[in-house]
Amino acid sequence: MAFPDRIERSVELKSPPEQVWAALTTSEGLSSWLGERATIDLRPGGAAQMTVRSGLTVDMRVERVEEPVVFGFTWRLPDLADDDPRRTYVEFTLEAAGSGTRLRVVETGFAQLPDGFRRKAYESHAEGWVSKLDALAGHFDAA
Repeated sequence: MAFPDRIERSVELKSPPEQVWAALTTSEGLSSWLGERATIDLRPGGAAQMTVRSGLTVDMRVERVEEPVVFGFTWRLPDLADDDPRRTYVEFTLEAAGSGTRLRVVETGFAQLPDGFRRKAYESHAEGWVSKLDALAGHFDAA
């Protein structure tokens, strides 16, 4: 059996797509649920950066912007060398669901990673998306 290359998660949020879009694509929004601090240049090829609680900073690149339906970026995995070109690709798809939003996140690119690192990265991100989507839902519940 081949190693899985794809993580897919979905969540139903009580907020409308416009609010979810802002949480995904603005520095303030990303800082409220994905990391402690974030910056983003929201255009294909734009740079983004996120700093998490541990102080680790992750470099990202905006790849796809189809407001307010699809947002995608690649990010450098911190355990790889700074000059390693391999990245995973994360794509969010938003769909109106009644007065709320059905949000799907898909992350791909794990199969290209080095053997000794692949499983750790995949498992960490699979668990991470569960907790981060819970944090996003909590962000809207608190609002």
